[in-house]
Amino acid sequence: MTGEQDAGFRIGGRPLTERLTEVLPSLAKTVLAEIVSRIPQYGLLPAEELSGDITHVIEQNLRSFIDTLRTGSTPTREELDFLRESAARRAEEGIPVDIVLTAYHIGIQVVWASLTPDARPDEVTDVLAVNALTLRYLEVVTPAVGAGYLDERRTMFDDERSARYAVLSTLLDGAPAEVAAGQAGLRLPPCYIVLAASVGAHPDEATTGVDPLVAGRRKLRRLRVELERQVRGTVLTSLTPEGGIALVPQEKAAGELSTRDWTRLERVLADVARTAGAEVIAGTAAAEPSGVPAAVRLAQDVLAVATGSGRPPGLYRLDDVLLEYQLSRPGPALDRLATRLAPLDGNEELLQTLETFLRRGGRRQTAAALHVHPNTVDYRLRRIAELTGLDPTRLEHVALLHAALTARAAAKPL
Repeated sequence: MTGEQDAGFRIGGRPLTERLTEVLPSLAKTVLAEIVSRIPQYGLLPAEELSGDITHVIEQNLRSFIDTLRTGSTPTREELDFLRESAARRAEEGIPVDIVLTAYHIGIQVVWASLTPDARPDEVTDVLAVNALTLRYLEVVTPAVGAGYLDERRTMFDDERSARYAVLSTLLDGAPAEVAAGQAGLRLPPCYIVLAASVGAHPDEATTGVDPLVAGRRKLRRLRVELERQVRGTVLTSLTPEGGIALVPQEKAAGELSTRDWTRLERVLADVARTAGAEVIAGTAAAEPSGVPAAVRLAQDVLAVATGSGRPPGLYRLDDVLLEYQLSRPGPALDRLATRLAPLDGNEELLQTLETFLRRGGRRQTAAALHVHPNTVDYRLRRIAELTGLDPTRLEHVALLHAALTARAAAKPL
C-alpha cells in the first residue's frame, strides 16, 4: 500500500498519516491501556503477552489503518491474514469473540479521540472523509477477525468432539478408558447413568414446506444443549434425531444413587423433551465405567419393553417394567404366549381395542378413547374372546392377556 498515492487528509494543520505514524508507538500503548481498562479479560493475560503479542497486534492494526487513510484502500490480504491469525490465538486462549471484536473498536476509538480535538473548521471535509474510511476499514476488518476466531473455535470443537467420542467408544467397548479420558481432558466419574432414548418427531418435521432434515437437526441440537446445561459434568452422547445413547456422569457409585437422584433425572428428561419440542422415552441403567456395555444393553432392553408395552414418554428403569421385561425374555413360554393372540393377526381394530381396554380398565373409558359407542366395544371384546379363548372381561384372563400382548411385542422384529 505504501507505494500508492497519499489521500492527503489533514487534521490540525498536518498530514494525517504523517502525524499518526510519528506517534504510533505511544498511541499503541494508549490503546493497550484502554483495552485492559475496559475489558477485564485482557487484564488477566500475562504481562509478557500484553507487552509482546497483544502490543504487536495493536501496532499492526494501527499501521493497516494508517495505510487505509493514506491510500483510501482497504487492508490487503496479507494484513487481513495477520489479523485472522491473531484472532485464532485469542480463540485458543478462550477469550470470547465479542470481546475480541470490541478491542478492535476500542483501538479505533482511541485514534479518533486523539485527532478530533485538533480538527480545524476548514478541515471538516477531511474529518468526514476520514470517518467514512474508518467505517469501511471496520467493515472489512471485523468479519476477517470474526472468521479467524470462528475457524479456530470450529477446529477446537471438532478436536474436542473427536476426543470425547473416543472416550465414549472406549467405554462402549468395555476397554479401560482412563487414557482416552485424559487425552480429552476428562475425569471418569464413579458411575454413568446410561440413557437409551427414543425421540419422537418435532411438528416441524411433518410441516409442508419445511425441510425435515433441518427440523430434525434443530431438534437434536436443542436436546443436546439442554441435556448438557442441566447436567453437571461432561455428557457423552451418540444421538441422531431419532434417539440414541447418552452417558450421564454421576458423582456417586451406582449402588448409592437414591430415589432423589432418579427423580431429578426424570425432571431433566422432561425438560429436555420440552425444549426439544418432541416426546422422549428412555430406558436407563447405572454402572461404573467398566460396566457401561452391560448397562447399555440393559437400558436398550428396558426401552424396548417400555415402548413395546405402550408406556407413555418418560424415564424407565428395570424396576418400572419388571414383569414385562421378564415376560419378554426368549424361551418356549414366550413363543406360546405370543401365539395366543395369533388369531387376531391382521385385525388391528381388535388388537387396538384389547390394548386400550386392558390399559383403561373399562368399556366406557375404552369407547371414549377410541371414539366409538360402548356397544361397539362390547362386540369387539366378545369377538376377541371367540377368536382367542381369552375373555378380556374375566379377571382370571386379564393377566394372561397382558402377558400375551407383552410376548407379542417382544416377538416383533425390530
